[in-house]
Amino acid sequence: MSLLTDNIIPGEHGKIFSTNAREEIELEEIKEKLLKVDGVTAVQIDNSIFPREFTVFTNKVISITEIEKNIKSVGFHAIPKEII
Repeated sequence: MSLLTDNIIPGEHGKIFSTNAREEIELEEIKEKLLKVDGVTAVQIDNSIFPREFTVFTNKVISITEIEKNIKSVGFHAIPKEII
């Protein structure tokens, strides 16, 4: 439990999450939902790999729990990738 593992820190790297969403329309729904969160500036989707991944970029510190809660509200899961 630390600032880096429990939150998304503003910057050019963002935070990568994997998701159980598979279809393009599902990934776009996730992107639209996340862009409504205060502080989220961009969401980049990588649908060339499985499981699908998306990267969230912010302009302020946002908790990973808040991201997970928003994704769960549209019927999917978001699992953060660990810091190496």
